[in-house]
Amino acid sequence: MDAWVKSSYSGRDGTDCVEWAPASGASGAIPVRDSKRPTGPMLRIPANAFASLVTAIKNDTLNA
Repeated sequence: MDAWVKSSYSGRDGTDCVEWAPASGASGAIPVRDSKRPTGPMLRIPANAFASLVTAIKNDTLNA
């Protein structure tokens, strides 16, 4: 598996820790996991959907 990167939007207190493996984008899907559970489940999000998610987070436009 590729190197994992902690999201800059993760909480500083360690309670909201999201990691992703950016180098996996070439495969067409981005793996995302909870850094507190590195051997736990992960999501594989299609690269275009992941890009849309990141944009929505940065623009604070996620709908509940």
